[in-house]
Formats: sequence, structure tokens, C-alpha cells
Amino acid sequence: MKTGAGSFVRKLILVIVLILVLGVGIVAGIILDRQVLTVFVPLNNIPSNATSDFRLMAEAWNIIDKFYVDRPAVKPRHLAYGSISGMVDALGDTGHSTFLTPRMMKEENDYVKGRFKGIGAEVRSKDGHVVIVAPFDGSPAQKAGLRPGDIILKVNGKEISTLPLYKAVERISGPAGTRVTLTIFTPATSKLREVTIVRAEITLHNVTWHRLPGTKIAHVRIARFSQDVTGDLRKVLLEIQKQKLDGLILDLRNNPGGLLDQAIGTASQFLTTGNVVLEKNSRGKIKPIAVEPGGVAPKIPVVCLINEGTASASEIVAGALKDTHRAELVGKTTFGTGTVLKEFFLSDGSSLLLAVEEWLTPDKHTIWHKGIKPNVVVALPLNVTPLIPMAEEGMTAGQLEASKDNQLQRALALVTQLADKPDATPNEVTRKK
Repeated sequence: MKTGAGSFVRKLILVIVLILVLGVGIVAGIILDRQVLTVFVPLNNIPSNATSDFRLMAEAWNIIDKFYVDRPAVKPRHLAYGSISGMVDALGDTGHSTFLTPRMMKEENDYVKGRFKGIGAEVRSKDGHVVIVAPFDGSPAQKAGLRPGDIILKVNGKEISTLPLYKAVERISGPAGTRVTLTIFTPATSKLREVTIVRAEITLHNVTWHRLPGTKIAHVRIARFSQDVTGDLRKVLLEIQKQKLDGLILDLRNNPGGLLDQAIGTASQFLTTGNVVLEKNSRGKIKPIAVEPGGVAPKIPVVCLINEGTASASEIVAGALKDTHRAELVGKTTFGTGTVLKEFFLSDGSSLLLAVEEWLTPDKHTIWHKGIKPNVVVALPLNVTPLIPMAEEGMTAGQLEASKDNQLQRALALVTQLADKPDATPNEVTRKK
């Protein structure tokens, strides 16, 4: 792996969305494993068929600069950022292709490292609203009851629907220990509420697991696909084998995605041959990305949990496990992020994240805007937060059974059946149900 600034290349499926957090600090060097494409375009390289359109932009700029009455608001950098953000939004790839200011670039790098200061949630722009994609495990956002699909209408009493996404993110972000009040609308219930959240320092654990009480089944949670997830998962899987457990539940609920190579590595722990995902370019040419050899868990019974907050890299893993019939998926249809983002650095440290290719599942199913459908549809009650392994420590079998996480309970029933009938395929078990 190479370090240092420059023109190195990294592969990434970025999380679809901008991060509502501020970084804790910067580690020396540049974060690796993300695809970065630095392109220098001559300033006079204007397509001949677009010259009049560029002139329109210049005309609007000059009019605003000369005549707008609120002179302190006429800031060239803000005008430039607003123009760039508007161009990207006009592509229609809302919530995925995006413009990142230098501040957001820092936040994005901290996301990859797993350290934050903020409320701990991710958002996208949809239909003119700022929508929660997923709260992070143990974050202030999760503790405040924010859920995938919630819409943020106001920040500290001020409307944000008319703001570019980067401006909305700036208002929601803030130092640890400070408060922010969000006005939240939940479409599923049509309820409006105000939530006051204290921003905090957040350190996320990529991979956690716990033996479900009263069972020989492991609950393995991947919170996001940041650096070293594959290595952490391998250690967990080897420990599960050492303890001679019968099966595992792979929990990808509210996992907003992350690094492509970590998604490939994760899926490859459970597969031996074939492809994890297909990459389709703008000309329709398809390039397969094969399973990596050396997976440590190709035979253990697996059921995978997904929901509306399962996005990007986690959808690649879910799609691979489903299409290869390696695992049944339980829960709700995933978020639907299926394009490859490349990052184009701009001269001031900002960048454009543009969708340049599309991901397909091994059976050529489209992920973009459609998501991955579960084999077994189970909706979590609206007032219930998914159980995570850390919350199961000290829990009894009775408490687990009494919990309202019906997605986890259904997955447990399925993987237990698979463990009892090692020759049956996951599809055969669900058909019998």
C-alpha cells in the first residue's frame, strides 16, 4: 500500500451520502483504499456546444455581484460552491453523486477511520429534503430515536429544505458537547417531533459479535465497511469456529456502506468461487469482480439481516450472498445505491464525487434505485431499535425471546433450522416455512 500525497488510486464505494459528523483529528498521511482520480482540465476547455451556457453562468454571477442588495452575502467562494452543487444536483443522481467542500472532505476521511464528533448519522438529499440514511451504532442520533427515512425539516428552528445539502450538513454538524435541535418528520407515521441531541465524540467498532443467549448461534454485526473490516471479520469467524458454534447471523442493518475492497473481502469469507459483483460502464460493458480466495467460513450456516438503511457496499455483500444461494436475506428491501463513485479533486481541496459506473449483482440484478429484496420480508416495529451484539451482553435467553427485534428472531429461527439440517440449502429451508 502506498502512502503520501499524489496521484495514487484507491477504490471506494462511498456511502451515498454526506456524514453528519466532524472529525476527531487527522492521522499523518492520506487515507488509502479509495478510488481517487485527479484530473486537471484547462480553464478554457469549454465544449463548443456549451459556450452559450457558460456565458449564462457568467452573466448571472456578474448580475448578482453588482446588484444584490445584501452585500455581505455576496461571497465568491459561496457562489462558486453553490453553482457546483447545483450542477451536480441537476444530474438527477440525488444523494449519491455530490460535491464535497474541503471541510466535508475532512469529515469523509474521518469516516473511513471510524472517528467522529457529531450526532452520528448519515443523510442524503431526496425530493428536496434531507433524509436520514442510517444512524451509527451507539451514536447520539440512534439514542435519540432517529431512524432510516426520517426527514430533517429544521435545524435549531430554521428551515433547511431550501439549502444545498452541504449547507444543511454544516448546520447539523458541530463540536462534541454542543446541542442541536432537529425538527423531524417520520413519513411512516406522519408524525412531526423535535429532538434535541448533544453532539459527542464517537468511535465506531466496525465488527462486533456475541453468542446469542441460550443458543449456539453467533450474532455478527458489521456497522460499516471501513478500513480493516475484512481482517477483523476473519478474526471473528475463526473465533466462532474455535467455539464450535453452529451458525451465524450476519447483521448489515443500517450499514451505510464504505470501501469496495472491504465489501469484496467480506463476501469472499463465505464464498469459494464465482463473482461478488459486476461492474457496468457507460457503454454497457460488464467487468466481473471475482471472489477472493482463502475465505475462512465457506460452509457455516448463514442468514443475513438487511433493512432500508443497508446501502452501498453492504448491498454488494447482501446481493452476492443472495445470488449465490449462500445465505437467505431477512428484513426489508435495501436502500438502493448501485453506482461507482470516483472522486475528482478540485484545486482548492474540494472535490466532486461522480457516479461513473454501475454495480450489478452476480446474476445481473440492478441495485441502483431498486435495492436488494430480502428472501423473507420482516418489518421491524416502528418503535423498536435493532439489537446489536454489545446490547446482548448479559441478556438472558428469556430476554432475547421477549425482545421486539422480530427480524433478528426470524433470522435465528432460520439459521437454527439450517444448522439442524446441514444438507439443506437456505432456499429449501425458507420454502418449507
